[in-house]
Amino acid sequence: MSNPKTSGHDTCVGHTHNKVGHTHAPDRFGGAFVLGITLNLGFVILEAAYGIFAGSLALIADAGHNLGDVLGLVLAWSATFLSRTAPTERHTYGLRSSSILAALFNAIFLFITVGAIAWEAIRRFGEPISVAAPIIIWVSAIGIVINGVTALLFMRGRKRDLNIQAAFIHMASDAGVSLGVVIAGFLIIATGWQWLDPAISLVIAGVITWGTWGLLRDSINLALHAVPRGINVSEVRQYLSALPHVKEVHDLHVWPMSTTETALTAHLVRDIDACDCALLERAAQDLNVMFEIQHATIQFETMDHRCHLAPEEKV
Repeated sequence: MSNPKTSGHDTCVGHTHNKVGHTHAPDRFGGAFVLGITLNLGFVILEAAYGIFAGSLALIADAGHNLGDVLGLVLAWSATFLSRTAPTERHTYGLRSSSILAALFNAIFLFITVGAIAWEAIRRFGEPISVAAPIIIWVSAIGIVINGVTALLFMRGRKRDLNIQAAFIHMASDAGVSLGVVIAGFLIIATGWQWLDPAISLVIAGVITWGTWGLLRDSINLALHAVPRGINVSEVRQYLSALPHVKEVHDLHVWPMSTTETALTAHLVRDIDACDCALLERAAQDLNVMFEIQHATIQFETMDHRCHLAPEEKV
């Protein structure tokens, strides 16, 4: 795991929560978003125009999908700015969760696109329209290049941010879909089977569904404050339980503050009545390094203290 830098300080007074390990990553993908949005928006216009001219539902469907990706990129890019806003009296975490909402909206929008594509494709099976296969081929070939280049822009950040991961998966899937459209165009030329155009549209819908399902599942889980993927709460509890003089861990919660930042709160029952600021600092740094938990709030309690949040079912 990476070792992001930590900052902040501890205030060791009674049961005061001590926040450490704050990490605010810079927007390293601003240029990637700008280039990706520009390339794909230009391609959407080109693809839609030639799709209408050639009478190809496959091109129009893919243009609609790519437009959804452009909107998703714009939303994700906007969320990176909103997530860096300063805390306020009303939004004490700032607007970090906007990146989660962006991922969720992106997934929902793509599923709406899938429904529209599938509906029109089924209708076309009953009312087939002749399409200009050569135009389909060369326009889709351009799509392979543009989508492939855009996917490469987000490759290095896909494992650390759900929005970046969504951008990478969608762009890579689009490149594959465009390749499928090229193949369908050659098959139409060779066979004259016009039904291949709506058929490939259904394949496009299937690819979008497959690629979007994981994004929808993960974004819903983050919106519901589920433990982020890659963090094992049992291992976190085991680590905290092994700290010096700790006899019990309760009220342990791990949740996402954004698509890149994770928070933790926990009560540690110790067999000594002492506030160890050095231990709090060490624990926060270890949680950051071992589990990528950047915002840790740890409360010490003594064994004779009866905490009303001690039962596991209490929240």
